[in-house]
Amino acid sequence: MSSKLAGRHVRAQTFSIIATTVCFLAIALVLTGLVSHVVVTMTRSANEIDDARANRAARAAIAAFVSRLSATTRDNAVWDDAYTATASATAADWAYENWGKTTEDYPLYDGAIVIGPDGSSIISAYAKGKPFEPGVFFGEAFYRQIDAAADPKQAPVINFIKTETGIALIASQAIQPFTIEGELPKLSVLSLYKEFTSEVLDTLSNEHELEGLRLAATAEPGLLDTPITDMKGDVIGHLVWPSKAPGSAVFHQVYPYVAAASIILVLFLVGVLLVGASEARRLRQLAQTALFEANHDSLSGLLNRHGLLSLLEELEASDSSPPRLHLVDLDGFKAVNDAWGHAVGDELIRMVSTALVACHPEVVAAARLGGDEFALVQVGSASGEEMERTILALFAEPFKIEGRTIEIGASIGAAACTTGVSPLELLRRADMALYRAKANGRGQAVEYDFELDRERQRVAELESLLKSAINGGAIEAVFQPLVSASTGAITGLEALARWRTATGNISPEIFIPLAERCGLIDALGAHMLKTSIEHARSWPDLALSVNVSPIQLCNPEFAAEVISLLQELDFDPHRLTLEITEGVLITNPDQARRSIDHLKRVGIKFALDDFGCGYASIGALRQFGFDRMKIDRSLVSALDEATNGADVLRATISLATALQIPVTAEGIENSRQAAILRDAGCDQLQGYLMGKPMSASDISSKLQEETAA
Repeated sequence: MSSKLAGRHVRAQTFSIIATTVCFLAIALVLTGLVSHVVVTMTRSANEIDDARANRAARAAIAAFVSRLSATTRDNAVWDDAYTATASATAADWAYENWGKTTEDYPLYDGAIVIGPDGSSIISAYAKGKPFEPGVFFGEAFYRQIDAAADPKQAPVINFIKTETGIALIASQAIQPFTIEGELPKLSVLSLYKEFTSEVLDTLSNEHELEGLRLAATAEPGLLDTPITDMKGDVIGHLVWPSKAPGSAVFHQVYPYVAAASIILVLFLVGVLLVGASEARRLRQLAQTALFEANHDSLSGLLNRHGLLSLLEELEASDSSPPRLHLVDLDGFKAVNDAWGHAVGDELIRMVSTALVACHPEVVAAARLGGDEFALVQVGSASGEEMERTILALFAEPFKIEGRTIEIGASIGAAACTTGVSPLELLRRADMALYRAKANGRGQAVEYDFELDRERQRVAELESLLKSAINGGAIEAVFQPLVSASTGAITGLEALARWRTATGNISPEIFIPLAERCGLIDALGAHMLKTSIEHARSWPDLALSVNVSPIQLCNPEFAAEVISLLQELDFDPHRLTLEITEGVLITNPDQARRSIDHLKRVGIKFALDDFGCGYASIGALRQFGFDRMKIDRSLVSALDEATNGADVLRATISLATALQIPVTAEGIENSRQAAILRDAGCDQLQGYLMGKPMSASDISSKLQEETAA
């Protein structure tokens, strides 16, 4: 090889080496730039992901804080005992014993306030076991919240509010019975509040991984924050905490090695990828947890309403056979909570949940829809009767909880999914069936059919007609004579309601309970009382008896309205007797006693109606001071049906005689019955034998005939 050729070969090798070196340098520079770009991007993304996670956690912390206080307020406000107690004279003492005293060291709230029905008077207000002035502590925003919460149909009203010492979360709800029947009077409002103390912030910080969480008046640069707004939407504070910046921390750890060698760069990239994958898995797990919590009940672990509807939608879109939905409502669960406390009630819910899930192989899912209402989704060929027997069999034996034997039952409403029926419609149909099952009594099961909807429509139409009939005076008063047992003369009249329509008469046994259910009984009762008194003014020598619904008597305004009507019509109150059934003595004895005492003071008399068909006791007769007792027609009918009917009747009349209470027997249809009752000591008789219910004009004619005779 010549020198020229050797030189060219060396230059070529040199050029190749240089080119390769340059290429490697260029590649190294490019890789370094790419790696740097990736590192910076990953660092920023990791920080942003964690910051986003932290912001979600902060919002979840606030939501959990709100949810706990809202649930606590609802549990304490929707409470029969609380509703009764706060309407009584001992409301302040009761509120202190049940709420005020608890505030001293109760973890769920720091203060409890009970505001009277007028929306301003303070029945009870305690913070940390000591009385305080809520208007001063919270400012005018407190009473705006009370006004918003006064409606019994309103869920708990909950807002953050600025206080003298900082920021508090306050929840308010009208104190009301568990089951609302008809319209309620103005209600007292219960408010529970919890301050944003350092202990609360520490708890939220630990529960939601928000290290350094604290409360600040304004957002602070360099810190993450979530604003806290009051009921007007104004920002009253900020939750602030430092960013963990996990990406930056990782970058600072690996930075020296990035500059050292490409191998460390590769390892770093692998490490970043692993960290990103791990973070993605963690975020996915958080998302899955959030989705689970959104679709499941926290106490029982079953699906909630949203989860149930989602499942039904999935089944609707799948090729599986149409599902059947069974709603199960526990009979007697409230009594368990009242007797043993919520801890035992919660354990019972968990036991029932476990039993329902495993009750039948065709049950593909179970849900808890409310306090004691469950749903079972069945997919398979088992009949409704088989499923109902299986479910009811779960409650045949008592449950054992901490040595306690607890017996409960269940009512079941079922509906089958057919073509075109949406999940919401299926749930509505099952709910309609459950409503009918509960109305039929404990331990009943009802399958949905279209007649339930048609019946509901008929009831709604009848309610509208009844309202129009009351307002238009179409409900008429007829009168049945009350006859002296000794002389046979008419001594009084009982007013009875009659509703005549173009299509026929509607029985009082239908429209009076309907009026009680739909809140028209006060208007109907006032109409009947006024109409009866207007007619009775034409018969000055006769007493007038008018039936009063228990719902009317429990109305705090009832006594004043009756007295005002008597004054308006110039009617002697000593001529008026109000007949009530024993139901009012059970549902609300305190209010009934107040109304009775008020009316008796002006001379109005009271008769206990239908005695002998229920549970009225001697104590009730004495306690309420009845002026007359009316024996139920079932005891009179028994004179013709049972050999011991006369003995039972005589014993009942002897009881009234011993208490010096005169007795009226109703439902007398033949002379034999009248003779037995007269001999047994009844001083007043009523029934078809003495006279059927008649119009006012017929009564006037009858009285004229007796006078002429």
